[in-house]
Amino acid sequence: MKTDQLVKLDRNDAEKLKALLTECFEEDPLYCQLIPQRELRKKMLPDIFSCDLDDIFENCEVYADSKDVNGVIVVVDESEPYSKLKYCYSSFLYVLKTMRTLIKDDTSLRTLWNFAKGRDYLNSAWTDDIENDKRVHIEYFAVRPSMQGKGIAGKLMRSVLEYADQNELATSLETHNEKNVRIYEHYGFRLFETVQKDFDVKQFCMVR
Repeated sequence: MKTDQLVKLDRNDAEKLKALLTECFEEDPLYCQLIPQRELRKKMLPDIFSCDLDDIFENCEVYADSKDVNGVIVVVDESEPYSKLKYCYSSFLYVLKTMRTLIKDDTSLRTLWNFAKGRDYLNSAWTDDIENDKRVHIEYFAVRPSMQGKGIAGKLMRSVLEYADQNELATSLETHNEKNVRIYEHYGFRLFETVQKDFDVKQFCMVR
């Protein structure tokens, strides 16, 4: 994806990105379900996102509103060619590293078990049903809570949607917060399906 409206991040920005994701997802319904104890969640999320960043920078493009990284949008341009073997290998390494982190941070193995049960919430396998390979998928979309209401979310989302429209691409994303569904509908997304397995939390899968 190409845009001159946002700042593209790389591995040198990993600490800023990890801090932002931790702050934004600390009270996310999915992570509250996976790690119910708040203090344990605060302890584990930075390590979990640290594992996630290896996979993100290998397979995604990361854009921020500015170098201050008060908002971020992480996208995968499915229309661009990629090595399936390389993707599967990096994903396998990510899973192993995450499992090791979950065991290290919670030796009771409860969190590891929750992540195993919640695997359908932690991937975008539902997009296989869309039947459109010309698509941009939004992996993460987050704005620092103290900076919300300042136009950052709109700037991030509009840049991705403009790129998608210019290249005749569909756009997909998922959220685990029902309050976000109306926000994404404002940007032209529609609810494609709702996933609920093993947990009370729902995954709202949306397409534009």
